[in-house]
Amino acid sequence: MPAPPSPPSAAVSGRRLLKSTTMVGGMTLLSRLLGLVRDIVFARLFGAGFLMDAFFVAFRIPNIFRRWSAEGAFSQAFVPVFADYDQNRPPQEVRELVERVTGTLGLALLVVTVAGILAAPLLIMLFAPGFAAATTDAARFGLAVDMLRLTFPYLFFISLAALAGAILNTYHRFGVPAFSPVLLNVIMIVFAAFLAPRYERPGMALAAGVFAAGVVQLAFMLPALRRLRLLPRPRWGARHPGVRRIMGLMVPAIFGSSVAQVSILLDTLIASFLVTGSISWLYYADRLMEFPLGIFGIALATVILPNLSRQHASASREAFAATLGWSIRFVVLISAPASVGLVVLAGPILATIFYGGEFSAADVHMAGYALMAYGGGLVALTLVKVLAPGYFARQDTRTPVRVGLIALGSNMAFNVLVVVPWALGGLPAPHAGLALSTSLSGFLNAALLYRGLRRDGVLSAPAALGRFVLRVAVACGVMALLLVAFTPPLEHWLAAGLAKRCLWLALIIAGAVVTYFASLLAVGLRPAEFRMKTPVPPV
Repeated sequence: MPAPPSPPSAAVSGRRLLKSTTMVGGMTLLSRLLGLVRDIVFARLFGAGFLMDAFFVAFRIPNIFRRWSAEGAFSQAFVPVFADYDQNRPPQEVRELVERVTGTLGLALLVVTVAGILAAPLLIMLFAPGFAAATTDAARFGLAVDMLRLTFPYLFFISLAALAGAILNTYHRFGVPAFSPVLLNVIMIVFAAFLAPRYERPGMALAAGVFAAGVVQLAFMLPALRRLRLLPRPRWGARHPGVRRIMGLMVPAIFGSSVAQVSILLDTLIASFLVTGSISWLYYADRLMEFPLGIFGIALATVILPNLSRQHASASREAFAATLGWSIRFVVLISAPASVGLVVLAGPILATIFYGGEFSAADVHMAGYALMAYGGGLVALTLVKVLAPGYFARQDTRTPVRVGLIALGSNMAFNVLVVVPWALGGLPAPHAGLALSTSLSGFLNAALLYRGLRRDGVLSAPAALGRFVLRVAVACGVMALLLVAFTPPLEHWLAAGLAKRCLWLALIIAGAVVTYFASLLAVGLRPAEFRMKTPVPPV
C-alpha cells in the first residue's frame, strides 16, 4: 500500500492559522445557519413544550456521551499521539495505529450503544429525573425513552466519524470534517419538516432523523480517508502502545474537555423539575450562544490542536507559545463583541429567529433570560476551547482534569446558591439561573487554565496584552452604547412582521460591527499586531 502523504511542517504563521480558521469557521457558519433553520422548524412546528422537552433530552444524551467518548476527550487525546507517530514513525506504524484505534474504539462503542438502548429508561431517569417524578409526566417519560432508543446509536456512528475527522485535521484536511455537521442539519430539517407531520408520533420521526444523520456523516468521511490512503481495516489493539497512550490520555481528558457539557447536563437535570418548557428555553438559548462559540472558538481550537501537537513533537517551544498567544488574542477580539451582542440583543434575536407558530411571545421572553446569562459567559467558554489544547498538545491531561473538576464543583455550588433560592422564592425564570451558573464556572475554568499555562512557562505574558484587552473593552463599551440607544423595545419587535424584524436586526448588527472595529482603530489597535512569525524548527 502506498505511504500516506508527508506530514505538514510544524512551523505556522498567523496568516496560515487565520486562513485555516476562516475556512473551518466558514464551514461551521454554514452548519450553524442550517442549525438555526433546523431550530426554527422545531420552534415553529413544535414550540417549547411537552414533545420538544422529551426530544431535547433524548438528543442530548448521546451528544453528551459523544463529547466524552469521541469528539472531545478522544480527539484531544488522539491527535497529539497521532501527530507524534506521523512526525517520527514510519508510514506502516502510522497505518497500524489507525487500524488498532478504529477496531478498539469501534468495539467499545458497539458495547456502549447496545447497553444504552437497553438501559434507555434508566438513562432518562438519570439525566431527566423530573420526567419520572410525577404521574402527570408519564407520557413524556415514555416518549423520551422511545426516542432515546432511536437516537442513542448516533453515538456509534458520529464517534467513528470524529476519529476520521481527527485524522483529516492532522493532515490539515479541515474541510470535510467541518462540512460534516451540515449533513446532520439538512437531514434533521427534512425529517422534521416533511416526515414528522405524517407520523402519529412526530417525535419518533425527529429521533429517526438523528439516527440517519449519524450514518450519513460517517459515510461522508470515508472517501477522504481513502484519498489519504488511511482508510482503516479495524483491528483490536488494546495492548498496542499507541492505543494505550491514547486511552491513558483520554480518561482524564473526559473531565478536562467536557466541563461545559457536564454543566449543561446538570442544567437539564435541574430544569426537568422546573415548569414545562424550561429545557426547551435553555436549549434555544444555548443554540444561539453556540453559534459564535462554534464559528470562532471551536473552529480555532480545531485548527490549533494539530499545529500545537506538531510543534511540541518537534520541540519548537517558541512556535508553540506564539501560536497559543495569537489564538488567545484572536478569541478575545471576536468573542468579546459577540458576548455584548448576545446580552443586549437577546430578545430581538430570539424574536427574529424563533417567534411565530407554536413559539409564543412568552417563550421569547423566557428564552431571552437564559440567552443573556449564557451570552455573558461567551468569552470565558471560548477561551476554554483555545486554552485546553495548550495542555492536550503536550499530552498533559492531569491539569485540565483538576481545573475541570474545580469548575464543575463551582457550577454545582452556583446552582445551589443561585437557582435553588430563585426557584423556591417563586421568582420568574429560574432556568436563567442555570445558564448564569454555567457562565460563572466558565470564567473560573478559563482563569485557572490560563494561570497554569503561565506557571508552566508555556505561555508568555507580553506587556501589550493588558493594553490589547483594554482597547477591546473600550470598543465593546462604545458598541454597547450604540446598541442600547438604537435598538427598539422588545414589544416593537414582537409586533413587527418577520421581514421588518430581519431588516432591523441586520442593520443593527452591521452598525455594531462597524462601530466596534472603528472604535478599535480609534484607540490604536492595528491589524499588524496580529502578524505572527515563528522560526522553522530544525530538521
